[in-house]
Amino acid sequence: MTNKEIKALISLLDDPEIAPQIQDRIQTLGESIIPFLEESWEESLDPQQQQRLEDLIHNLQFDGLQQRLRVWRDSGSENLLEGMWLLNSYQYPDADLQALNRAIEQLRFEVWTLLRPEMHPADQIQALNSVFFRTHKFAANTQNFHSPANSMLHLVLETRRGNPLTLCVIYLLVAQRLELPLYGVNLPNLFVLTYRPKDRTVLPFYINCFNRGLILSRTDIEHYVAQLNLSSNDIFFDPCSHLDIVRRALRNLMLSFEKMQEPAKAAEVSKLLAILIDESGAATDAATEEE
Repeated sequence: MTNKEIKALISLLDDPEIAPQIQDRIQTLGESIIPFLEESWEESLDPQQQQRLEDLIHNLQFDGLQQRLRVWRDSGSENLLEGMWLLNSYQYPDADLQALNRAIEQLRFEVWTLLRPEMHPADQIQALNSVFFRTHKFAANTQNFHSPANSMLHLVLETRRGNPLTLCVIYLLVAQRLELPLYGVNLPNLFVLTYRPKDRTVLPFYINCFNRGLILSRTDIEHYVAQLNLSSNDIFFDPCSHLDIVRRALRNLMLSFEKMQEPAKAAEVSKLLAILIDESGAATDAATEEE
């Protein structure tokens, strides 16, 4: 369709008798039509028409997001930053992936300047902690724990406040770029990281980013699980996948919207989560939701 034809089509939304059919037609055109809808919104003085246009724009963006999430899943879901950016773009469609990348890269560079060859794993983590928690003052958002903002990576990078998962994700993304053997761990009610040294003389250990990078032993994790009256399970100790991490992030976001009394948004996030859940992953994730 030409630009003139698209504008003519959008103008037909003013006719209530054919508006539903026109909306369906616009929906088939995809996200490329959004700039025309935004232009029409700016020119309209009718609040009802503006609301119709807003709903159309959101539906088109949501359809596009679902498609991109399927592509990320089918490509192996290896790029954790991209997966978290896709979640971010649900609430903020204009979120810039390259801006996120630059922010992570800046943190990587600052930690890199502190690392030395043959540094002990515990000292490597202290270097990460120094940049992350002392220089940049990342911290737990305990005052607004269930805010949807805690799941938005770009907001956590800006405000330096997040939930256990997003703090761990940023920490993990930096560590991965430094080629440190850190991985996510799906503990119940708390997401942590584990350091798995290549040197077998050094025992694996865990890092709690929600408590300023506190280092924990396996025994500490065992005590934590016991306090929850749960049976021991390998998923509480072993690394999880990037797919697991984004699933959990979506569960957190869905819970946030439920707490904020926004059931429509919670339902949409549930649809995004469904794209990433299959029979093999459903049971594992169910035991590791945040509270």
